[in-house]
Amino acid sequence: MDPVEKNGVIDRWVKKHLVLYTGATRHPFILSIRDGTIDFSSFKRWLGQDYIFVREFVPFSASVLLKASKNSDDNSDMEVILSGLASLSDEISWFKQEAAKWDVPLSDVIVHKSNQNYCRFLESLMLPAVEYSVVFTALWAIETVYQESFSHCLEDGSKTPPELLEACQRWGSEGFGEFCCSLKKIANRCLEKAPDEELKKAEVTFLRVLELEIEFWDMSHGGPK
Repeated sequence: MDPVEKNGVIDRWVKKHLVLYTGATRHPFILSIRDGTIDFSSFKRWLGQDYIFVREFVPFSASVLLKASKNSDDNSDMEVILSGLASLSDEISWFKQEAAKWDVPLSDVIVHKSNQNYCRFLESLMLPAVEYSVVFTALWAIETVYQESFSHCLEDGSKTPPELLEACQRWGSEGFGEFCCSLKKIANRCLEKAPDEELKKAEVTFLRVLELEIEFWDMSHGGPK
């Protein structure tokens, strides 16, 4: 990693907002998977809600691709975004297979308020007026929270239940980690060039993603409220 990447905007924000970032990436829901104490009903709740979220995440990702085609100063951005988009088809199929295995009727899932809020947030980022650096910050943050969270469940000493290893490997794998590193590099490049007002918007967006992720984990861990 080059020196610019080590001290980029993203790392400065993570350090500045470390409590919130840790709350999103080391949530009790994730820790309960890692230590093997998770109530499987919580996992099933997460499964149904996240399936709905991923379906909303597809058009958001497509909107980032569209912005890249118009606003990016590096053609390789589109290749990175496309690789993520391509994986979403497989991801949706995985959710359907897991739902069948865990007896979660996806057609009967009632969208939780925290999920509705998150999906509305994604929709707001799809507006044409939202800057490329802002939406890319959101894309990086959303993917990275999952990568940081589920990779923690695969580390030495974890007691992740065998039934949940496949889910953890989907987002905690080395390959997904490399994808998130690519997103971070692009986000840093865009943010380093962004004017101050745009930088402020991107930081607010980063914080909002962390808040929404925590609310999503809360819902999964504690049930409807």
